[in-house]
Amino acid sequence: MEPKNFFIDPQNIVHKHYEALREFFVEELSGKETAKKFGYTLSSFYSLTRDFKRQLKEGNLADQFFVTKQKGRKPKESSNELSNYILDLRKKYLSIPDIKAILDVQKEKISESYIYNVINKDGFDRLPRRGESVRRQATSKVKMEAPRSYMLDFEKETFAGNNSLGVLNLLPYIRLYGIDRLIKTSIYPETNTISKLSSILSFVALKLSNVKRYTYDDAWCMDRGLGLFAGLNVLPKSGWYTSYSDRITQDMNRKFLKGLHRIFTKTNLLSDTANIDFTTIPYWGEDSHLENNWSGKRNKAMASMLAVLAQDPDSGIITYGDTTVRHHQSSETVLEFLDFYQTPKDNNLKYLVFDSKFTTYQNLSKLDNKVKFLTIRRRGKKIVEELHNKPTSHWKKIRVPTGNDRSRNLKVIDEIIFLNDYGKEIRQIAITGHGKIKPALLITNDFDKPCAEIIRKYTRRWLVEKSISEQIEFFHLNKVSSSMVIKVDFDLTMSILAHNLIRLYALDLPGYSHVADYTFYNKFLSMSGMIDVTEKKVIVMLKKKRNLPAILSAMVQFKKMKLGFLGKRKLIFEGATFS
Repeated sequence: MEPKNFFIDPQNIVHKHYEALREFFVEELSGKETAKKFGYTLSSFYSLTRDFKRQLKEGNLADQFFVTKQKGRKPKESSNELSNYILDLRKKYLSIPDIKAILDVQKEKISESYIYNVINKDGFDRLPRRGESVRRQATSKVKMEAPRSYMLDFEKETFAGNNSLGVLNLLPYIRLYGIDRLIKTSIYPETNTISKLSSILSFVALKLSNVKRYTYDDAWCMDRGLGLFAGLNVLPKSGWYTSYSDRITQDMNRKFLKGLHRIFTKTNLLSDTANIDFTTIPYWGEDSHLENNWSGKRNKAMASMLAVLAQDPDSGIITYGDTTVRHHQSSETVLEFLDFYQTPKDNNLKYLVFDSKFTTYQNLSKLDNKVKFLTIRRRGKKIVEELHNKPTSHWKKIRVPTGNDRSRNLKVIDEIIFLNDYGKEIRQIAITGHGKIKPALLITNDFDKPCAEIIRKYTRRWLVEKSISEQIEFFHLNKVSSSMVIKVDFDLTMSILAHNLIRLYALDLPGYSHVADYTFYNKFLSMSGMIDVTEKKVIVMLKKKRNLPAILSAMVQFKKMKLGFLGKRKLIFEGATFS
């Protein structure tokens, strides 16, 4: 349209009224000529002029022809249905961030301040400070229809992440150590709608977010932050996890753990020592094919799966796990571990530390040409009496270093003895002054290391016992819902992967390298905030917390890293300007 025609031939009815009245009053055209020009009948045009004069007299013309643009934010249209939904969620003791996360999943684009105004207007008080378990319990009571999981196309959007937003800090480590490539090239299955990488990361996301049971899907299906970790809009529901794990074989788990081991070996995260021990994973059901194993935590034997874990004492990384151990083969586990660990190209393992009941003395002789071992000798009544009858001059005082640059005085007898079942001479170190009533007896095929170093190496074995306890507690391996050993073996493998990701992250946080997994979760992973997906970046704005400066400092090194599983975007972490 030509600019001149905009005024000569107006298309808008209000504009047409304005031009006709202007022709009549300003250009002084007759009523008949004006009506003809603009397509009015003469009577309707005179009615128009009459109404105009009346409105002019009353001063109501401003909004008829001209609208004054108001500055500031456009007022939010109130929806009674949405407000009632917000109030219903509040009545179930959900916090404002929890409500915001739920509404984001349902594509309701509203702010936390809007939710606050709705709640405050209805007279609700602030919720008291609650622990995480209480908050999770409140969330689990909310039953709603979650959207179907699908792979993200990473279109521009902003949404809230709740409770476990800190797990996104682990994505750069997955990329840095090539764990994403390992998952993609593994033989784990995938589905038509969810890729192999997203499938495995969905399991890891639940492990890292301290989810107790896979049946609590309402607690995670409304958290888009966890979904982003796996490259999905939201994590799948519990039925998907069950059907996926039904397709897993032990061979898949073994090959994946070997791949993890190669990664940690190439990056020099493993020392020459491995601490190895058994743990019991109980099953709370009735299934006759499971054997009874002793559970130290419950001080009784119970139907369970006997699992073995191996851990590096320096980095805390767990390098091996297996839940398929049976009673008749438990003493052979140490040999199976060496077959898994040592290859012609990878023979860095020099020392193996384990408990007295881990294997038999006969099997110790099979280790001689493969690796140095260090274990505890079983103390019979006769052996204890012989040690008590030793002259005082035989006991030597040594100083053994402990943690935090401290040391401890012990009395030892370092001697060479002949062990019948072993079939040859072995080094034995008797220790007293360590707080136990009976002396401890260390036996090893290492005749060269100083006595203090041998004792120090064994005391660090207790780290694996501590780590196993953390695995049971934090990753909830004592709440398994399946009696299928292979299914639990996959659960253990995912727990190992999640634990190792925490260890990799902890190595970049001075003072937290050996903190317990549950403590680490509370300090660094249990975070909330907002996520802004842009064309080139995924910006995570974490809410203020005591350890936020340490988190931001650790993430600076990844600010230029592009993550392929985030659509080749950079993952940027910032402190939120709101609390």
